[in-house]
Amino acid sequence: MNPSPIGIFDSGYGGLTVLREIVQLLPQYDYLYLGDNARSPYGPRDFDTIYHYTLECVQYLFGQGCPLVILACNTASAKALRNIQQLALPKIAPDRRVLGVIRPTAEVIGQFTKTKKVGVLGTVGTVRSESYLIEIDKFFPAVEVAQQACPMWVPLVENGELAGPGTEFFVKKYLDELLANSPDMDTLLLACTHYPLLEPVIRQFLPKEINIVSQGKIVADSLADYLRRHPEMAGRLSRHGHRHFHTTGATEDFDGHASLFFGAAVRSKHVEVAHF
Repeated sequence: MNPSPIGIFDSGYGGLTVLREIVQLLPQYDYLYLGDNARSPYGPRDFDTIYHYTLECVQYLFGQGCPLVILACNTASAKALRNIQQLALPKIAPDRRVLGVIRPTAEVIGQFTKTKKVGVLGTVGTVRSESYLIEIDKFFPAVEVAQQACPMWVPLVENGELAGPGTEFFVKKYLDELLANSPDMDTLLLACTHYPLLEPVIRQFLPKEINIVSQGKIVADSLADYLRRHPEMAGRLSRHGHRHFHTTGATEDFDGHASLFFGAAVRSKHVEVAHF
Protein backbone atom coordinates (compact mmCIF):
# COMPACT_ATOMS: atom_id res chain seq x y z
CA MET A 1 0.00 0.00 0.00
CA ASN A 2 1.29 3.44 -0.89
CA PRO A 3 1.88 5.80 2.05
CA SER A 4 -1.24 7.91 2.57
CA PRO A 5 -0.65 10.45 5.33
CA ILE A 6 -2.80 13.48 6.02
CA GLY A 7 -0.98 16.54 4.68
CA ILE A 8 -0.82 19.62 6.90
CA PHE A 9 0.38 22.82 5.24
CA ASP A 10 1.38 26.18 6.62
CA SER A 11 3.49 29.04 5.34
CA GLY A 12 5.72 28.60 8.38
CA TYR A 13 5.47 27.21 11.88
CA GLY A 14 1.97 28.25 12.94
CA GLY A 15 0.21 25.21 11.52
CA LEU A 16 2.09 23.09 14.04
CA THR A 17 -0.27 24.42 16.73
CA VAL A 18 -3.10 22.92 14.68
CA LEU A 19 -1.23 19.68 14.03
CA ARG A 20 -0.60 19.34 17.76
CA GLU A 21 -4.34 19.38 18.47
CA ILE A 22 -5.12 17.07 15.55
CA VAL A 23 -2.54 14.50 16.69
CA GLN A 24 -3.91 14.65 20.22
CA LEU A 25 -7.42 13.87 18.96
CA LEU A 26 -6.52 11.53 16.09
CA PRO A 27 -3.15 9.97 16.98
CA GLN A 28 -3.69 6.85 14.90
CA TYR A 29 -3.19 8.53 11.52
CA ASP A 30 0.06 9.37 9.75
CA TYR A 31 0.80 13.06 9.16
CA LEU A 32 3.14 14.95 6.85
CA TYR A 33 3.66 18.59 7.75
CA LEU A 34 5.04 21.04 5.20
CA GLY A 35 6.19 24.51 6.19
CA ASP A 36 7.01 26.90 3.33
CA ASN A 37 9.48 28.74 5.54
CA ALA A 38 11.66 29.86 2.64
CA ARG A 39 8.82 32.08 1.38
CA SER A 40 7.17 32.98 4.68
CA PRO A 41 5.36 35.12 5.68
CA TYR A 42 2.42 34.92 3.30
CA GLY A 43 0.36 37.64 5.00
CA PRO A 44 1.70 40.69 3.12
CA ARG A 45 1.77 38.97 -0.29
CA ASP A 46 -0.74 39.51 -3.09
CA PHE A 47 -3.55 37.10 -3.98
CA ASP A 48 -1.90 35.52 -7.03
CA THR A 49 1.39 34.89 -5.28
CA ILE A 50 -0.30 33.24 -2.30
CA TYR A 51 -2.41 31.11 -4.62
CA HIS A 52 0.57 29.86 -6.63
CA TYR A 53 2.73 29.23 -3.56
CA THR A 54 -0.09 27.35 -1.84
CA LEU A 55 -0.91 25.30 -4.93
CA GLU A 56 2.74 24.30 -5.31
CA CYS A 57 2.81 23.11 -1.72
CA VAL A 58 -0.47 21.23 -2.09
CA GLN A 59 0.86 19.51 -5.20
CA TYR A 60 4.01 18.57 -3.33
CA LEU A 61 1.94 16.94 -0.58
CA PHE A 62 -0.13 15.12 -3.21
CA GLY A 63 3.13 13.87 -4.68
CA GLN A 64 4.06 12.48 -1.27
CA GLY A 65 0.89 10.39 -1.26
CA CYS A 66 -1.46 12.62 0.74
CA PRO A 67 -5.08 12.18 -0.41
CA LEU A 68 -6.25 14.86 2.04
CA VAL A 69 -4.53 18.18 2.76
CA ILE A 70 -5.40 20.67 5.49
CA LEU A 71 -4.40 24.29 4.90
CA ALA A 72 -3.51 25.09 8.51
CA CYS A 73 -2.85 28.67 7.47
CA ASN A 74 -5.49 31.38 7.59
CA THR A 75 -3.91 33.46 4.83
CA ALA A 76 -3.75 30.49 2.45
CA SER A 77 -7.28 29.45 3.43
CA ALA A 78 -8.53 32.98 2.79
CA LYS A 79 -6.76 33.66 -0.50
CA ALA A 80 -6.16 30.29 -2.15
CA LEU A 81 -8.49 27.56 -0.88
CA ARG A 82 -11.58 28.32 -2.94
CA ASN A 83 -9.70 28.52 -6.24
CA ILE A 84 -7.76 25.36 -5.45
CA GLN A 85 -10.98 23.51 -4.67
CA GLN A 86 -12.97 24.82 -7.61
CA LEU A 87 -10.38 25.35 -10.35
CA ALA A 88 -7.27 23.31 -9.67
CA LEU A 89 -8.47 20.06 -8.09
CA PRO A 90 -10.89 19.06 -10.88
CA LYS A 91 -7.96 19.23 -13.32
CA ILE A 92 -4.98 17.94 -11.34
CA ALA A 93 -6.42 15.65 -8.64
CA PRO A 94 -10.20 15.13 -8.71
CA ASP A 95 -9.95 12.30 -6.20
CA ARG A 96 -8.12 14.38 -3.58
CA ARG A 97 -9.43 16.92 -1.10
CA VAL A 98 -8.11 20.17 0.36
CA LEU A 99 -9.71 21.72 3.45
CA GLY A 100 -9.06 24.98 5.30
CA VAL A 101 -9.38 26.48 8.76
CA ILE A 102 -11.76 29.40 8.20
CA ARG A 103 -15.03 27.59 7.53
CA PRO A 104 -14.75 25.19 10.51
CA THR A 105 -14.08 28.19 12.75
CA ALA A 106 -16.95 30.21 11.30
CA GLU A 107 -19.32 27.30 11.85
CA VAL A 108 -18.86 27.41 15.64
CA ILE A 109 -17.64 30.87 16.63
CA GLY A 110 -21.17 32.10 17.32
CA GLN A 111 -21.46 29.56 20.14
CA PHE A 112 -18.81 31.40 22.15
CA THR A 113 -20.41 34.84 22.28
CA LYS A 114 -23.29 36.19 24.35
CA THR A 115 -23.07 39.81 23.23
CA LYS A 116 -23.00 38.70 19.57
CA LYS A 117 -19.86 40.75 19.06
CA VAL A 118 -16.66 39.02 18.04
CA GLY A 119 -13.19 40.38 17.43
CA VAL A 120 -10.94 38.75 14.84
CA LEU A 121 -7.17 39.15 14.89
CA GLY A 122 -5.32 38.08 11.74
CA THR A 123 -2.65 38.83 9.18
CA VAL A 124 -3.05 41.67 6.72
CA GLY A 125 -3.95 39.15 4.00
CA THR A 126 -6.61 37.42 6.06
CA VAL A 127 -8.21 40.68 7.17
CA ARG A 128 -8.22 42.20 3.68
CA SER A 129 -9.85 39.10 2.22
CA GLU A 130 -12.83 39.64 4.57
CA SER A 131 -13.24 35.85 4.59
CA TYR A 132 -14.25 35.77 8.25
CA LEU A 133 -16.85 38.49 7.75
CA ILE A 134 -18.36 36.52 4.86
CA GLU A 135 -18.21 33.06 6.42
CA ILE A 136 -19.40 34.01 9.90
CA ASP A 137 -22.35 35.88 8.39
CA LYS A 138 -23.44 32.67 6.66
CA PHE A 139 -23.78 30.78 9.94
CA PHE A 140 -24.41 33.57 12.46
CA PRO A 141 -25.87 36.62 10.69
CA ALA A 142 -26.67 38.27 14.02
CA VAL A 143 -23.01 38.28 15.09
CA GLU A 144 -21.14 41.54 14.56
CA VAL A 145 -17.50 41.02 13.60
CA ALA A 146 -14.69 43.55 14.07
CA GLN A 147 -11.33 42.76 12.45
CA GLN A 148 -7.81 43.88 13.28
CA ALA A 149 -4.66 43.18 11.29
CA CYS A 150 -1.56 42.44 13.38
CA PRO A 151 1.35 42.61 10.91
CA MET A 152 4.08 42.48 13.58
CA TRP A 153 2.87 39.39 15.44
CA VAL A 154 4.05 36.65 13.07
CA PRO A 155 7.60 38.08 12.86
CA LEU A 156 7.69 38.34 16.65
CA VAL A 157 6.58 34.74 17.11
CA GLU A 158 8.85 33.32 14.43
CA ASN A 159 11.81 35.09 16.00
CA GLY A 160 10.98 33.72 19.44
CA GLU A 161 9.99 37.10 20.87
CA LEU A 162 7.09 35.82 22.96
CA ALA A 163 7.56 38.25 25.85
CA GLY A 164 9.31 41.48 26.73
CA PRO A 165 8.67 45.21 26.22
CA GLY A 166 8.68 45.11 22.40
CA THR A 167 6.22 42.26 22.23
CA GLU A 168 3.99 43.87 24.84
CA PHE A 169 4.01 47.14 22.88
CA PHE A 170 2.76 45.55 19.65
CA VAL A 171 0.26 43.26 21.39
CA LYS A 172 -1.26 46.19 23.29
CA LYS A 173 -1.22 48.41 20.19
CA TYR A 174 -3.39 46.09 18.09
CA LEU A 175 -5.67 45.08 20.97
CA ASP A 176 -6.31 48.74 21.82
CA GLU A 177 -7.26 49.45 18.21
CA LEU A 178 -9.64 46.48 18.12
CA LEU A 179 -11.24 47.31 21.46
CA ALA A 180 -11.78 50.91 20.33
CA ASN A 181 -13.76 49.60 17.34
CA SER A 182 -15.67 46.96 19.29
CA PRO A 183 -15.82 47.83 23.00
CA ASP A 184 -18.67 45.38 23.68
CA MET A 185 -17.07 42.28 22.19
CA ASP A 186 -16.92 39.28 24.49
CA THR A 187 -15.07 36.86 22.20
CA LEU A 188 -11.67 37.23 20.56
CA LEU A 189 -10.70 34.88 17.74
CA LEU A 190 -7.01 34.31 17.11
CA ALA A 191 -7.34 33.91 13.34
CA CYS A 192 -3.70 33.05 12.78
CA THR A 193 -2.16 29.82 13.97
CA HIS A 194 0.93 31.66 15.24
CA TYR A 195 -1.03 33.76 17.69
CA PRO A 196 -1.73 31.14 20.41
CA LEU A 197 1.92 31.46 21.43
CA LEU A 198 1.22 35.09 22.31
CA GLU A 199 -1.88 34.27 24.35
CA PRO A 200 -0.26 34.90 27.77
CA VAL A 201 0.68 38.43 26.68
CA ILE A 202 -2.67 38.98 24.96
CA ARG A 203 -4.45 38.07 28.18
CA GLN A 204 -2.50 40.75 30.06
CA PHE A 205 -4.03 43.52 27.95
CA LEU A 206 -7.52 42.10 27.52
CA PRO A 207 -10.51 42.48 29.88
CA LYS A 208 -10.83 39.22 31.81
CA GLU A 209 -14.44 38.69 30.69
CA ILE A 210 -13.42 38.33 27.03
CA ASN A 211 -13.04 34.75 25.80
CA ILE A 212 -9.98 33.95 23.70
CA VAL A 213 -10.65 31.34 21.02
CA SER A 214 -7.83 29.47 19.27
CA GLN A 215 -8.37 27.34 16.20
CA GLY A 216 -6.42 24.16 16.91
CA LYS A 217 -9.12 22.22 18.72
CA ILE A 218 -11.84 23.55 16.42
CA VAL A 219 -9.99 22.32 13.32
CA ALA A 220 -9.19 18.97 14.97
CA ASP A 221 -12.85 18.41 15.87
CA SER A 222 -13.89 19.40 12.35
CA LEU A 223 -11.42 16.97 10.78
CA ALA A 224 -12.67 14.13 12.99
CA ASP A 225 -16.24 14.93 11.94
CA TYR A 226 -15.20 15.09 8.27
CA LEU A 227 -13.63 11.63 8.43
CA ARG A 228 -16.73 10.23 10.12
CA ARG A 229 -18.89 11.64 7.35
CA HIS A 230 -16.50 10.49 4.61
CA PRO A 231 -15.48 6.92 5.44
CA GLU A 232 -14.21 6.51 1.88
CA MET A 233 -11.52 9.11 2.63
CA ALA A 234 -10.77 7.71 6.07
CA GLY A 235 -10.23 4.34 4.43
CA ARG A 236 -7.50 5.78 2.20
CA LEU A 237 -5.42 7.08 5.10
CA SER A 238 -2.51 5.14 6.58
CA ARG A 239 -2.56 4.51 10.33
CA HIS A 240 0.83 3.96 11.91
CA GLY A 241 0.97 7.03 14.14
CA HIS A 242 3.90 8.46 12.15
CA ARG A 243 4.68 12.18 11.89
CA HIS A 244 7.05 13.65 9.35
CA PHE A 245 8.09 17.26 8.94
CA HIS A 246 9.28 18.93 5.74
CA THR A 247 10.38 22.52 5.26
CA THR A 248 11.44 24.63 2.30
CA GLY A 249 13.77 26.50 4.64
CA ALA A 250 16.77 25.53 6.74
CA THR A 251 16.17 22.42 8.82
CA GLU A 252 18.21 23.71 11.78
CA ASP A 253 16.04 26.80 12.05
CA PHE A 254 12.85 24.83 11.55
CA ASP A 255 13.69 22.22 14.17
CA GLY A 256 14.63 24.84 16.73
CA HIS A 257 11.44 26.83 16.35
CA ALA A 258 9.05 23.99 15.56
CA SER A 259 9.45 22.23 18.89
CA LEU A 260 8.02 25.33 20.58
CA PHE A 261 4.90 25.26 18.37
CA PHE A 262 4.43 21.50 18.35
CA GLY A 263 5.26 20.89 21.98
CA ALA A 264 7.76 18.12 21.21
CA ALA A 265 11.14 17.70 19.52
CA VAL A 266 10.97 17.88 15.73
CA ARG A 267 13.43 16.68 13.09
CA SER A 268 12.71 17.97 9.62
CA LYS A 269 13.76 17.35 6.04
CA HIS A 270 14.56 20.12 3.56
CA VAL A 271 12.54 19.97 0.34
CA GLU A 272 12.03 22.01 -2.82
CA VAL A 273 8.47 22.62 -4.01
CA ALA A 274 8.74 25.36 -6.65
CA HIS A 275 9.27 22.89 -9.53
CA PHE A 276 5.69 21.74 -9.10
